[in-house]
Amino acid sequence: MPRPKHCRYVSSAPSVNYFKPCGIPLRELEEVTLSVDELEALRLADKEGLTAIDAAQHMLVSRHTFGRTLASARRKVATALSQGLALRIEGGSYAVHEGKCRHGRMAQEACSCHTSNEYKEISMQKIAISSEGPTLEDWVDPRFGRAGGFVVVELPERKLDYIDNGASQMMAMGAGIETAERMAAAGVEVVLSGYVGPKAFDALTAAGIKICQDVEGVTIGEAIENYVAGKYPFATESNKQ
Repeated sequence: MPRPKHCRYVSSAPSVNYFKPCGIPLRELEEVTLSVDELEALRLADKEGLTAIDAAQHMLVSRHTFGRTLASARRKVATALSQGLALRIEGGSYAVHEGKCRHGRMAQEACSCHTSNEYKEISMQKIAISSEGPTLEDWVDPRFGRAGGFVVVELPERKLDYIDNGASQMMAMGAGIETAERMAAAGVEVVLSGYVGPKAFDALTAAGIKICQDVEGVTIGEAIENYVAGKYPFATESNKQ
C-alpha cells in the first residue's frame, strides 16, 4: 500500500480553477489537471522568482519534492498551451498557511499529512555525478550535457541510483539544457561534473541546482568522498572555454 502523500503548504487557495482556449466550448475540449500545490510551486519559482531552497521552505517540503512538483507543473502547463487543452486547477494534498489543511486540520496542528519522515527528508541532499558507468568504480565523465549517465547519491544514507543520459548524447544541439531538465525532473540538488557550458549552467541555476565543476580524473566513489569532505566549491559561473 503506498504511503500517504504529505501536505504541501500554499499561500492561498486558487481564485480561478479553469482556463481554456477562446471560442471553443468546454465540452469539446480535453483537459489537463494541475493540482493546487503544483500551481503554488509554479508561482513561487516563475512569478516570485524564489530559489528552490526558499520555495521548498515556503511549502515545507524538501528541495527534491519541490523540484518534482515544479517539473510536473511546467510539463502540464506546456502540454495545455501547446495542444490547446483546457487547464483545470484542483486537488492535491495541500494546506493553506495560517489556515486549515484540506483534510480539515489546522495548519499549525500536527496533521497526519506531515510526519517526522518529511522533516528528515528536508535534511537530505541529492547529488548527481556525470559518469562513464553506473558504479562507484566508474570514472567521472568530464562532460555534463553529453555524459553517458549520472550516478545519483542521496546523502547522508548514500542510497545510489542511475540516470541514463543516452538521449542527450544523440542531440545535435541543446544537449546541456536537455540534461539540466532531466536533473531537475529527478529532484537533483547538486551536480558534479567536469565542464558545464553557459546554457546548461543557466538552466541548472534556474532550477535551483548547485554546480561543482572541474571534477574529473577520479572515480565516482572518490568524487563522493571529496564532495562530502568539502573539497569541491560551488561554482558561480560556467566553465571558461
